[in-house]
Amino acid sequence: MNFLGHLYFTTDDPELRIANLFGDFVKGSDLSEFPQKVQDGIHLHRSIDDYIDHHEKVVLLLHELYPKLPKISGIAVDLYFDHLLAINWKDYHDQDLKEFTSEVYQSFNDIPDFYPMDFRYVLSKMAHENWLYQYRFFSGLEMACNGLSKRIRFENKLADAPKVYLEFQSKIEPVFREYMTDAIQHFKINRF
Repeated sequence: MNFLGHLYFTTDDPELRIANLFGDFVKGSDLSEFPQKVQDGIHLHRSIDDYIDHHEKVVLLLHELYPKLPKISGIAVDLYFDHLLAINWKDYHDQDLKEFTSEVYQSFNDIPDFYPMDFRYVLSKMAHENWLYQYRFFSGLEMACNGLSKRIRFENKLADAPKVYLEFQSKIEPVFREYMTDAIQHFKINRF
């Protein structure tokens, strides 16, 4: 899952939410330079990534999408799942999506100084352009795919992912729902 999914599977602790998002910006296993809460967020981020990467139905879906989206089918599925989570938010969360995203953006105002500038820039852009709420719209999915496509260092077809989504929507949506059912149970048991 992408930003919205990672936030969904985090508690309502603002520090842990930010640390979870930071997980995409950290390489390696030595996290000792970071405070414990940040380490917990990075571990949670990696746990969410690992769970989706090994979910049986998601793996089958990735194989099916690979010919259309070589090398980036996993990234596309992350974005598809954020889009579907935003559309179906009320099925999974008691708080309204607009309220939730506003609360998350508000927490970005208190980000500690030790976070690097590139991460701070992404959070600023996310809030300013309302990325999390925009996932609710097909245009938001297109925007996310196009933007991320330009940041990937190799030639890719991620910009085609919205068209592929429409083509495979009837297969993607049931996998999303099954994944969410399983992941909710998994992270309820394995809470950070």
